Amino acid sequence: MTIDEIKTKLKKLDEDPGMLTTDSYSPAAVDWPGNRIPFVEFHMLYISSHKLVNPIHYLSNLELMIKKR
Repeated sequence: MTIDEIKTKLKKLDEDPGMLTTDSYSPAAVDWPGNRIPFVEFHMLYISSHKLVNPIHYLSNLELMIKKR
């Protein structure tokens, strides 16, 4: 799975009203207003910094965790 495919999937999840996607606060996130990292950027940073994570499994599990029930 390429970086572009991962980003596209995360954007689709973020735009889906059936998913609970929120920005994440981090005191180190000075590039974003209010130190709140957007949903897509947060997960892209995680995937890129954890090279052993399988992006397909990560996105599948993420989708299950954020689905509104």
